[in-house]
Amino acid sequence: MSREVDVAIIGAGSAGLFALSQVRRKTDNYVLIEGGELGTTCARVGCMPSKVMIQVADDYHRRSIFEREGIEGADELGLDKPAIMEHVQDLRDVFVDKTLGVTDALDEAHLIHGYARFVDDQTIEVNDERYKAGSIVIATGTIPVVPDAWQPFIDDVITTDEFFELEDLPASIAVIGLGSIGLEIGQALSRLGVSVTGVDMLENVAKLNDPVVNKLAVEVIGKEYPLWLGEAAQLEKTDQGIRVSSGDKEVVVEKVLASLGRRPNFEQLGLEHTSLQLDEKGAPLFNAETMQCGNSSIYIAGDVNMDRPLLHEAGHEGRVAGYNAVRQSAVAFRRKTALAITFCDPNIATIGSQLSELDESKIAIAEMQFGPVGRALIIGKNRGVLRVYVNKADGLVLGAAMACVKGEHLAHLLAWSIQQGMTVFDMLKMPFYHPVIEEALQGALYGVLSELDSREEVVELEKV
Repeated sequence: MSREVDVAIIGAGSAGLFALSQVRRKTDNYVLIEGGELGTTCARVGCMPSKVMIQVADDYHRRSIFEREGIEGADELGLDKPAIMEHVQDLRDVFVDKTLGVTDALDEAHLIHGYARFVDDQTIEVNDERYKAGSIVIATGTIPVVPDAWQPFIDDVITTDEFFELEDLPASIAVIGLGSIGLEIGQALSRLGVSVTGVDMLENVAKLNDPVVNKLAVEVIGKEYPLWLGEAAQLEKTDQGIRVSSGDKEVVVEKVLASLGRRPNFEQLGLEHTSLQLDEKGAPLFNAETMQCGNSSIYIAGDVNMDRPLLHEAGHEGRVAGYNAVRQSAVAFRRKTALAITFCDPNIATIGSQLSELDESKIAIAEMQFGPVGRALIIGKNRGVLRVYVNKADGLVLGAAMACVKGEHLAHLLAWSIQQGMTVFDMLKMPFYHPVIEEALQGALYGVLSELDSREEVVELEKV
């Protein structure tokens, strides 16, 4: 059997659902195809359940400063780890249910359960039925990376897709890979009484390339559990558990969390049957402003393209792909300012252009250490640093990196400012309340004025 549709969307995760929101505005002749479980990666195994666990861990960890605040009884607090995991799973299910609202409302003519495979540029096959589509959106997401060498230990290796199904927490774990999810889960587990060792072959964590910010992040988080950086991890099965070695260090743990990143889920798509130009990893080349693959009627959105594997970016890319797919056009849309946040303590965030992308001879760095920041001191989390990259010639804010308390909020303020093309002078004309964490940004911006070629006589006032 065969059927003709205006648009076929392969994948019902975040990018696929956002693409669908655009397609449905123009046509009812579409199919949404999903072979796995419905519900987005973010809601099921990523952003949301991890933040639930982080919140529980942070609440329990707060007891460490009770005594100095005059609060008694911290030693009486305890943990029911199975109950913690049940709470995480209960809220996870709430978030998943919210994402299922769209797909639950679709009938069998629009939602196809099965795995799609390309026949040619405009034809896919699902469950022995062929669909000829005016346009096709690839939004198949990613799967966790597990090295082949680890297969002998696979029963003791947990991926991020499996972690939130645990009914109890292990006594000890090695977290291998200290990107955002590894750093977040590692710290949360440590605060919940698990013996944690973090390992990464890189010298930096959370993809930081600012040495000042990375140094502080490693020092602060490394006080809670050991971080072994700069050497790859080796695994060996023993009678006591899994021996993890890195350089001259080793530890025996009950479980290993593989947080080595995720790889695009396109291996079964049959892309070799299309005319698409593929890169050395077999991924389609595409235009990041239109999401179009070459000059074809195929678009790609979300984590599967590995450009910016974040939910808000998947939403943007899905909307662009859906908009263009239903119109069979290649309208370019401006990318949003780059923004990435790791919800460890302190928060780690990068915004806009990063240090490695800039000519350091042409920028000034507005830096603020959080030791004297009043609001941070009150909270009891004044170990942090903010670094803002500013164009010397005109004061334009280009990017930033930070490891600090409430960095998630500072990061948004900076991202919005950068996207609006604001200068240091523009930002200093904005109101800063007292006492708030945002005063750290105000202090950093004042501190960099003397390094700029361009100055205003009174920067904090705006003439009428």
